Amino acid sequence: MQDLMFYLFAALTLICGMLVVANPFSRNPVTSAMFLVLTIASMAGLFVLLHAFFLAAVQVLVYAGAVIVLFLFVIMLLNVKEEERRKIKKVGLVTGIIAVIAISSIFLKVFTLSNASLSAHLPTPTLEGGTAPLGKILFTAYLLPFEMLSVLLLVAMVGVILLSKRDLK
Repeated sequence: MQDLMFYLFAALTLICGMLVVANPFSRNPVTSAMFLVLTIASMAGLFVLLHAFFLAAVQVLVYAGAVIVLFLFVIMLLNVKEEERRKIKKVGLVTGIIAVIAISSIFLKVFTLSNASLSAHLPTPTLEGGTAPLGKILFTAYLLPFEMLSVLLLVAMVGVILLSKRDLK
């Protein structure tokens, strides 16, 4: 049963993640945000299968709750209308494909180099789903990325406010 649930949640995550970016049903960004909510919820199901209940709860509360509300606020504030289909520029398409290939090759190279040495250096888990080790790692080793993300969200909100004020003049 657990294997079936894993494949179900994994398939839902991949399908909904694809529909966030390439949505054939609607060009409305709100629809993409709702598919992002479904992606995050199915990822929370994967966390539950891994017995990481705290991470599943944080995934739903923080991301599906707060971050998606922030995205919807930005979308509504910008008053984005349904976009017209534009022609795909060949230069942008070629540059995007080259970037995807380069990033994929870097990921594969890092994965093959670190795969053998990674299993030898992994610490043994002490507590399943413990929040104290997670908090300690988050606020010691990952403090800079955590703060950079908060500043990035602040800059995005200020940018949306400035973009929306431009239309009022």
